[in-house]
Amino acid sequence: MSAEPDGPEDRLHRLTTIWSRAVYPVTSTSLTRAEFAEELLPLARRLSELLRARSFDADAAKAVGAALVGAHCTDPEALARTLDCVDAYLILYCGEDGPQDELRMRSSRLQHAMAAGYAQALRERTRAEQEAIAQAALRAQGVVAQALHASEARFRAVFEGAAIGIGIADLHGNVLQVNEALLRMFGLSEQTLRGRRVQDWVHPEDAPQIRRLYEELVRGEREHYHVEKAFNRPDGTVLWTNLTVSLLRDADGSPQYQLALMEDTTERRLLNLRLRYEATHDALTGLPNRTLFFERLDKALNAGEGQRFGLCYLDLDGFKTINDSLGHAAGDRLLVEVADRLQSCATAPGEMVARLGGDEFVALTTGPDTERGVDELAERIMNALVTPISIDGRDLLVRGSLGIVEGPAGERTAAEVLRSADITMYRAKSAGGNRAELADPEADARAITRHGLTTALPTALERGEFFIEYQPLVHLGDGSVRGAEALVRWLHPQHGVLGPDRFIPLAEHTGLIVPLGRWVLEESIRQARAWRERHGGQAGPLRINVNLSPCQLGHPGLVQDTVDILERAGVAPDALCLEVTESALIGADDDLLKPLRRLAEMGVDIALDDFGTGYSNLANLRRLPVSILKLDRSFTQGMQRFPADPVDLKIVEGIVSLAHSLDLAVTVEGVETGAQAEQLRILGCDTAQGWYYARPGPPERLHDLTLVDAT
Repeated sequence: MSAEPDGPEDRLHRLTTIWSRAVYPVTSTSLTRAEFAEELLPLARRLSELLRARSFDADAAKAVGAALVGAHCTDPEALARTLDCVDAYLILYCGEDGPQDELRMRSSRLQHAMAAGYAQALRERTRAEQEAIAQAALRAQGVVAQALHASEARFRAVFEGAAIGIGIADLHGNVLQVNEALLRMFGLSEQTLRGRRVQDWVHPEDAPQIRRLYEELVRGEREHYHVEKAFNRPDGTVLWTNLTVSLLRDADGSPQYQLALMEDTTERRLLNLRLRYEATHDALTGLPNRTLFFERLDKALNAGEGQRFGLCYLDLDGFKTINDSLGHAAGDRLLVEVADRLQSCATAPGEMVARLGGDEFVALTTGPDTERGVDELAERIMNALVTPISIDGRDLLVRGSLGIVEGPAGERTAAEVLRSADITMYRAKSAGGNRAELADPEADARAITRHGLTTALPTALERGEFFIEYQPLVHLGDGSVRGAEALVRWLHPQHGVLGPDRFIPLAEHTGLIVPLGRWVLEESIRQARAWRERHGGQAGPLRINVNLSPCQLGHPGLVQDTVDILERAGVAPDALCLEVTESALIGADDDLLKPLRRLAEMGVDIALDDFGTGYSNLANLRRLPVSILKLDRSFTQGMQRFPADPVDLKIVEGIVSLAHSLDLAVTVEGVETGAQAEQLRILGCDTAQGWYYARPGPPERLHDLTLVDAT
């Protein structure tokens, strides 16, 4: 099947072509470039999937890095060019217009994991090669030994022609013979080397057991040993070797010589160090990255009794605006400058600064007294951002939100600590930014619960965990039930029944309020029809009140969805009342009011909910397509006392008079006593709801109430 022009598959092939062109010149493959591109295609497809996956899979990203080694991309330049391509083109060709900040952070994490997987695979491959060389060295030792005993000519041929360094010394450590390969490795003449003693070739990085192994060999207690050992060259550089030292015995089996076989591993070691650095440091700022930070944090959290840690989690305020307005290049220069300033804040022992990705940085301090130290570190960080940063002739004022976590080692995992710091940082940002906040376990728990509810919302709707309770609307004149307000509830598997105040704001934030609101409307209209059918078509709860979120008000499908739901249920528009909060309508422009006007023209009632709680411009009531005012419960609280508060009475009386003069009905919420109900009736209110009549409950309870009215 051919790829759709400019479709996902076509863009994936473009990414692969760019990647193969960049990497092919530094690979050791026998494939053509086109064949090499085909080999990279499944890796590019996997990166595309990982970029857009719901959760980050570090192991899968590491596997992509490891696959590069398998494709003979073992030159360190191949990894660097690969990471450059991923950084520059993965989001461009595979991001599919997703949230850019989130995609950039995911891309950064993919690059780090790929580098780690590449380094690990290269180490394993190197280790396998070293083992093969060590085995070859042991076999060479046997050949050399036989040659010494059998033929001087044969020995000389093996000795001089060997690709690895070979040296022979007596049991006292005096160097007797060395070959050309060993001389080249050390950069010394044969006369200089032959004057040395083996015992003099010590190095500060020698493993502790090297001395013991050597002494056991010259005493004849072992036949050979194999170690990684460093030597100092005359020019001051260090020579790293895989060293195998073997014991040579005479014809009678007595120890006679020691034979050293050396493989130069200096370049390989430097490559591994470079790969390790690239895998643990941020390519842009040079700071430790997330991988190295977690290693240090794990170490700090497992430091033992009496040790503590302090962590500062920094997110720059308004960085996205700078990035979008001045471009990514300017944003990168800004991040480099911020990184330099932060680095200067953490110079004491036990302190470090790392970049987690994007504009997020962390600073860590460890030791027995971090309670005071972390506060000082946080103060230095905030002060470091005070001075403007000059970018392209502009002085940019950078501020940051800082979350601080401090505590004893051994009580929490690294993931828990970082999550707490992240939550605390967002608390600082929500409070206006440019400030530091200290972690609060209770606030953390609330934030974690909110996050859990947010992530569970989409599947909760699919699993049918939402249900609706109905609270009757009672006519104050005759006490009959005239309708009901639909109130959505969430039956959460862990938290039990949750009221709308717990999840409606989360649904609005995530956009789920639109499908959830549509479901509530559909279910409520279906219930209204069921009530009518149970009444045999007689008047019962003729109106169902459904709350409309401001987010739904701006949704383009509101009118059509409402019409479709009413038509499918066979319910007239005048059986529905949509409640919209005062704050959403007062001051709204004509575009926002247009769908409500269309619904009102069809016969749907519009109620202005929580009236009196905002800064109402009463003159605006004339232009709003509302037919009902719902007074907030705060106006009726003063009527619970006897005598009622005369100020509250005057306010309610004035609102009712105003509403009726505009042909608006008045509904009162929060009626809890008979005295309240009577007073509101006298004041002219039309309908009421509250615990005095009934608490919200299942639809059957409302049916029973209407039957009582009917009798």
